[in-house]
Amino acid sequence: MCRRSGLEAKRRCGRIDRPASGTTRPVWARGGVAIDCCPRSYITVESECLVEDFFVRRRATGTMFDDLDARQVEAFVILEQALADEMSRRS
Repeated sequence: MCRRSGLEAKRRCGRIDRPASGTTRPVWARGGVAIDCCPRSYITVESECLVEDFFVRRRATGTMFDDLDARQVEAFVILEQALADEMSRRS
């Protein structure tokens, strides 16, 4: 999307070479975390699949850990904590 719109340089996409400069303004910030380049370049296909799987399982069956491998369990625990933190910030 950014490349089609010509925004990859403005949003400092992590997929392109960026000149080393001093301090830069944040491109993305939330909940006390800020980064100076687009966060989309850090999201892998695997992590996107884990997030989707987490929400599908959570909605359909609850998070059952019996049929998950260790990597999935770790990801789901992290996502559950992040979701709880997000929900407490909204309250």
